[in-house]
Amino acid sequence: MNSFTANEPDASEFYRDCRLCPRRCGVDRTAGETGVCGENSVIHAARAALHFWEEPCISGREGSGAVFFSGCALGCVYCQNREISDGSFGRALSVERLAEIFLELQGKGANNINLVTPDHFAPSVVRSLRLAKPKLHIPVICNCSGYMSEEAFRLLSPCVDVWLPDLKYYDPKMAEKYSHAPDYFGTAAAALKLMYESAGDPAFDGRGMITRGVIVRHLVLPGHCEDSKKIIHYLYDTYKDHIYISIMNQFTPMPGLSETGSPELARKLTAREYDSVVDYAIGLGVENGFIQEGETAEDSFIPPFDYDGL
Repeated sequence: MNSFTANEPDASEFYRDCRLCPRRCGVDRTAGETGVCGENSVIHAARAALHFWEEPCISGREGSGAVFFSGCALGCVYCQNREISDGSFGRALSVERLAEIFLELQGKGANNINLVTPDHFAPSVVRSLRLAKPKLHIPVICNCSGYMSEEAFRLLSPCVDVWLPDLKYYDPKMAEKYSHAPDYFGTAAAALKLMYESAGDPAFDGRGMITRGVIVRHLVLPGHCEDSKKIIHYLYDTYKDHIYISIMNQFTPMPGLSETGSPELARKLTAREYDSVVDYAIGLGVENGFIQEGETAEDSFIPPFDYDGL
């Protein structure tokens, strides 16, 4: 696992004129201002608990120690975690308390520490990980949207063993419509390159739990299978089986999509749509992959954000 060798960052240096995400909004989060992410410089989270709905090599039987941070710089119109991603919900945590939470999750038998959308709190999260380091003996996973700046990557990289980014869109028009980020693919592809260079090929322990490497998630959106195929082609053409590709069918239509200009997303993904993308991946030769079977677009995939474990 990573050695946490980099110098500890001064969090205020990064929050004062914030450039942590690709939006680079420049607000002074130390003065209580909130950035595009919806957060100031105080860590906010909504849940820290064993999570059983990740890929098998992450959750295993014991569960993944998932910490769901509040806020997000991407702001997808269909976000299933909208309750916390807009920054309006979350409990304030000190750096010291977050370090304790990591160790408590380890004590509950977690296979790993799963940082869910930590990018905009990167300097503080790194400080917490370093405080926990002497007693933390399980891998650290960065579970993110893929829309990550090089600044956030450089901060997190010494502390992260496994990268779990999304790669959401190939088409900039889709990225603009659904996430107001026409630069999404170029930004996420550049971040993914850094992630792979940092983590290398996947490695697993004797129980089959991942200890190093990259798993890229792609959520297939209703009506957009061709874009999904372009994403998978890019990933396999670029990385072959040096990374894992997780193709997800769990799109959950959230209330209000029709009213916000995206009525085409106000339905579930069909089995035919999903199967066409999976078949395409198999036809390309993808072997290191994960797929979802059966009916997964259910509320059970959205955890209760009830401050559990905080």
